[in-house]
Amino acid sequence: MKHNSSTTRHHIGLLPKIIIAILLGIGCSFFAPAWAVRIFLTFNSIFSNFLGFFIPLLIIGLVAPGIADLGNGGGRLLLVTVAIAYLSTIASGSFTLVSCSLAYPYLLGDGIGALANTDMSSTLHPYFTIEMPAFISVTSALVLAFILGLTASAIKGHTVKELLGDAKEIVNLVITKVIIPLLPLYIFGIFLHIGADGHIGSVIGMFVKIILFIALLHVTVLLVLFIIAGAVTHKNPFKALVTMLPAYVTALGTASSAATIPVTLAQAIKCGVREETASFSVPLCATIHLPCSILKITACAYAIALSVGLPHDLGTFMGFVFMASITMIAAPGVPGGAIMAALGLLSSMLGFDENMQGLMIAIYIAIDSIGTAGNVTGDGAIALIIDHIRDKIGTANSAPSM
Repeated sequence: MKHNSSTTRHHIGLLPKIIIAILLGIGCSFFAPAWAVRIFLTFNSIFSNFLGFFIPLLIIGLVAPGIADLGNGGGRLLLVTVAIAYLSTIASGSFTLVSCSLAYPYLLGDGIGALANTDMSSTLHPYFTIEMPAFISVTSALVLAFILGLTASAIKGHTVKELLGDAKEIVNLVITKVIIPLLPLYIFGIFLHIGADGHIGSVIGMFVKIILFIALLHVTVLLVLFIIAGAVTHKNPFKALVTMLPAYVTALGTASSAATIPVTLAQAIKCGVREETASFSVPLCATIHLPCSILKITACAYAIALSVGLPHDLGTFMGFVFMASITMIAAPGVPGGAIMAALGLLSSMLGFDENMQGLMIAIYIAIDSIGTAGNVTGDGAIALIIDHIRDKIGTANSAPSM
């Protein structure tokens, strides 16, 4: 037992590992010989190809069981909760997109287009690569996930649901035991390569500006959510937001919406949400309500697209927001799951290559706990609204059990 406790105390979380990987990558880029850089480029090439192969499986393994689980308990209140949570996520992504389109031309300044002519592979190449073509496209994987999830929630049998549950466990296992442990090495290789090519100054400057802007949007979204909840329920929105702060702080430490559920549940009840409503809505929203996750992904993706000269019209990005809000279902239970689930869309819809995806992963994980904290705090606002709507739709006697 003492050995286990010691191991737990000395365990380094993913965020510190990513930060260390970024710093080491930048530092080593000043003196690492070309042959050493090419070794890490070789690893990154293989790892990136593996991600491309695995992403369709990840989408099916996470989205299909997530949709299937939404059918448990049925009822109008369930549908209303899902609709409101998804609308909140979409609204947050849309607000972020419009804000970025207006602010980035001034915020990024000379950074716009700074990386447009950068060819990360122009001077250094992997020693070799291993092709791993995906067995199905990202779009086809999404369609298949929708079909499997919707039909599994509609039929009475449990076999398909059990199979989807097993598939989810397999995907989670690959993410937690293979992808997440190797991510720091992947990020190290990306920043080693960027530094070796002489573009590290532009990238780091963009990082800092994006993170500060995301923090501002993050606060704004939470304020708007609770103001809307206060208007609907006639409760003091600022008092409710302050009441939810323990859940925010807990999520900052755990970086897990699932692990924070007990605290979120207790604080939602303190806000005045009936216990039976909170017991239903809080665990559900922990899975499907992701306003600050879509905020981070949208803000980071728009900045990178702008800086490398990719198309960044609002129509394309709105389509991305709508699709990403679906693919992230059930991802909050996995460390870094939201950005992992969105990688396929970043590639297929926005044209991100492996280096851009690596930058997305680095920025996202650097502020992962902040997004999680925002998500669970926002769940309190959704719970307030659902508790008010519950009486309006005639479900005062019971709420669906999850």
